[in-house]
Amino acid sequence: MKAFPASLLALLLAATTMLPGTASARSSDRNKPMDIEAGYSDYSMDDSRPTVLTGGVTITQGTLDIRANRADITQRNGEAVRAVLTGGPVRLNQQLDDGKPMDAVATKVDYDLRNEVVVFTGDVNISQPSGSISGQRIVYNMRTGQVQGGGEGAGRVKMRIMPRNGGASADPEPASDGDEG
Repeated sequence: MKAFPASLLALLLAATTMLPGTASARSSDRNKPMDIEAGYSDYSMDDSRPTVLTGGVTITQGTLDIRANRADITQRNGEAVRAVLTGGPVRLNQQLDDGKPMDAVATKVDYDLRNEVVVFTGDVNISQPSGSISGQRIVYNMRTGQVQGGGEGAGRVKMRIMPRNGGASADPEPASDGDEG
């Protein structure tokens, strides 16, 4: 099987740390071995077609854990240029440098390595203790740090930003009818 650059997944996961006040994806994970497991693989020894992994794709590297039904990796001149993960849904989990967990879920994750743009589509939910962002389409430009969500035909975006003091829970308080009984 072709070797995938460790930076591919490290950069993909760095995209999920786009919420305000977040820490970086665990940097030491990039120095760990990457293990890839799938029910089936189809690849060519040259760059003539994408490498396709199907049948319960699992990718782990340090604290990084990715689960998808399918991964399509396109390479040019031996370098990965695009990774498309699809599934029911794609799940990404990683411990951040500050030790806190990060979880991301989407129907599809499309990472353009050349332009450093990650597009999460289909029931996207990216969460960590500092907050969350969800919607049908979230685009993260890793070069500029710009995050775009929603827009025409892509539904609404929802964000929750937790207070820095950690005093509030992630679940909203139930509405009160004014009677304190």
